[in-house]
Amino acid sequence: MIFFTLAFKSLWNRKLTALLTIASIALSLSLLLAVERTQRSAQEGFTQSVSQVDLLVGARTGPLNLILYTVFNMGNASNNISWQSYQELKKHPAVAWTIPYSLGDGHKGFRVVATDENFYQHYHFRGDKKIEFETGSPALGLWDVVIGSEVKEKLGYKVGDPVVVAHGVTRGEAIQMHDDKPFRITGVLKPTGTAIDQSLYISLYGMEAIHIDWQTGAAPTKDKMIPQAQITTDKLPIQQITAFFLRTQTRIETLQLQREINNYTDEPLMAIIPGATLSDLWRGLSQIERVLKIISLMVMVVGLASMVSSLISSLNERRREMSILRAVGAAPSKITFLLVFESGLITSFGILLGLAIELGGFFILESWLEEKFGFYSVGAAITSTEVMYMTATLLVGILVGLIPALYATRQALKDGLSIRV
Repeated sequence: MIFFTLAFKSLWNRKLTALLTIASIALSLSLLLAVERTQRSAQEGFTQSVSQVDLLVGARTGPLNLILYTVFNMGNASNNISWQSYQELKKHPAVAWTIPYSLGDGHKGFRVVATDENFYQHYHFRGDKKIEFETGSPALGLWDVVIGSEVKEKLGYKVGDPVVVAHGVTRGEAIQMHDDKPFRITGVLKPTGTAIDQSLYISLYGMEAIHIDWQTGAAPTKDKMIPQAQITTDKLPIQQITAFFLRTQTRIETLQLQREINNYTDEPLMAIIPGATLSDLWRGLSQIERVLKIISLMVMVVGLASMVSSLISSLNERRREMSILRAVGAAPSKITFLLVFESGLITSFGILLGLAIELGGFFILESWLEEKFGFYSVGAAITSTEVMYMTATLLVGILVGLIPALYATRQALKDGLSIRV
C-alpha cells in the first residue's frame, strides 16, 4: 500500500507529464484496438458479402472470377448460362431456391443487375441479414428499377425518378444508351456495406426488353425500334442469364450437387461454394491487414518510448527524493520496484483510457459508420486478441520502466544526500 501511495503522490506532483504520457499510450493502444476491430469487421463483411447460399453457379471460369463479377461487381463473365439449363437445375430435387443474375449493362458507372423476386426474398449477407428497403418496393414490373444506397447518395435519386440504362458498360461513360426505354425507380435499398449498395436491380424481363430490338448487338435504327408501350412480358422469352445462386434442401446434398453441375454435359458450367472462395480471397488480401497492424505497433512503440523518455527526464528532479529514500533505509531494490510500479500505473491508466476511447468511439460513431460507409461492428466488445494486446502492452510498459528505475538506483547510490550539479 505504501508503494501505491508514494507512486500516486509522485505522479500527482508530475501530473502534466504523467497525463501526457498516459494520453500517448492511450491513443497508441486505441489505434491498435481500432485496427483490430476494423480488420475483424472488414473480414466478416467481406467473407459474408453473401451468406446462406450453398452454391454459386456460372459458366466455366475461375472461382475467383466468378465470385468477383457476381458478388463484387468486378470484371465480366466469360460466357452465359442458357435459360434451359438454369430451369433444369432449378427443378433439381436437391435445390430449395435459386436467385438468377443477368449482368452486362450499367448506369453512370454502377452495375445493373437483372434478377427476380427471389433476390428480395432469399439474398442474405452478414449471416442472417436480408435485403431491406429504405423506401419503396421491389422491381417486379417490366420497367421498374431498385437502386442501392450508394447510387442514391451519389446520384441524388428518389422513388419515381427515371433511369436510362447504358448498353454493355458497367464502369465509366457509355457510348450507346437505351434511352428509348427508360426505367422508373420503385425502391431504394438500405445500406448493406456490400456491392449491393453500388448496384441497380431490374427484372429479367426488363433486361430482355431493352435488348429486344438490338438483334445485331448495335442500336436499332428508328424504323426498327419497338416502342416501349408495345413491349409485354409474353413477347420476351428469356434466352440466357449470367449466373445464379442456389441453396440446397440439406447441406449434405451440396457437394453432390456441386459435382453434378461441374460435370454437366449440356454446357460447361461451374459451381463453387461462396464461403470457401471468399475466405481464400481474403487470405490473399491479408498483406493489407499485416501492414495496418505493423503501423499500429510502431505507434505503440512510440507511445512506450515517450513514457521512458518522460520518466528519465523527470529523474533529475527526483534525485534528492531517491537519496532521502536511501538515507531512511530504502534498499535499492525497493527504489527500483517503486519506479517500476509507477511505470506500471502509467501504463495501466493508459490502457484503461485507450480501451475507453476505442469502445466509446465505436459506440458513438456506430450508426454513422453504418449509414455512410456500410461498416458494421461485429463480434464481442472485447475479444481474446484485444486482451492479449492489452496484456502485452502492460508487460512491456513494466519492463521498459526498469530502464529509468535502474538508472535512478545507480544515481541514488552515487549522490548521497547532496546533489552534485
